[in-house]
Amino acid sequence: MPSRRSFLNKGGHMCAAAIAGTALGSSSQAETGAAEGQRFLLIDLVGSENPTRANFPFVWAAALREAGHDVRIELAGDATVLMRTAVSNSVTPVGWPPFSQALARVVELKIPIFV
Repeated sequence: MPSRRSFLNKGGHMCAAAIAGTALGSSSQAETGAAEGQRFLLIDLVGSENPTRANFPFVWAAALREAGHDVRIELAGDATVLMRTAVSNSVTPVGWPPFSQALARVVELKIPIFV
């Protein structure tokens, strides 16, 4: 039976090989022009009670769309109140611009939001 150390050493090499294979595969797609963006569904369950966590899916969605990916946002639970104008204008995450700016960017990029 192999030791834990030998397993982890071998596993690290397998991970590196998998990453290298993925990088080579994506670069060959980019060279042929067949590269296509991935599809993302971001689900937000956090509302105004935690403004920083509520802001993340909107910021990530804008960044992913700008990178050329297909993005959708789904709001469930407490996150549904973020679509009210009074709430979205009053949510200010810590260390980020106001939530209303992130929401405006998502709308500008025409990212669908499902409530």
